[in-house]
Amino acid sequence: MKEVVREFISKEQIAEKVAEMGAAIDRDYEGQDLHLICVLKGSVVIMADLARAIKKCNVFMHFMDVSSYGSSTESSGNIKILMDIDEPIKDKNVIIVEDIIDSGRTLSVLKDMLQARGPKSLKIATLLNKPDRRVSEVDVEYQGFSIPDEFVVGYGLDYAQKYRNLDYIGKISFEE
Repeated sequence: MKEVVREFISKEQIAEKVAEMGAAIDRDYEGQDLHLICVLKGSVVIMADLARAIKKCNVFMHFMDVSSYGSSTESSGNIKILMDIDEPIKDKNVIIVEDIIDSGRTLSVLKDMLQARGPKSLKIATLLNKPDRRVSEVDVEYQGFSIPDEFVVGYGLDYAQKYRNLDYIGKISFEE
């Protein structure tokens, strides 16, 4: 089978939406220190662009690698931290940056885990939101696009570790 990727959201649409998200974050945190936590691997691209879109805050970047899939293709919600952030977030303004939220299981557990560390504020920013897949409710304060339940790649999102480098979001299909 051949993998075919068709553009779904253009790089121009993404850039415009990331700028809007950055402006909203600036309005909420102007003049304050802001700590972005990137959930690896897919969120690296959106985090880099979002950090540059935030103009009125001092931005600090942190990285976490978490797994909740095990050998399954669906999240169990049981998080295993493969790499934790390297400094405390107590009394800090924190935004978890995600590439996509579908079931919400992992993010719900991760948010509770980080909230227990005592941040001043804790919010979520995501480029893509799939509300039709939601199993665990999570509040998303900064959202790019709400999309239907389709498999997408590009701009950090992968299929078998491929396509993360695309500068657009594409729908993937498999053809003979």
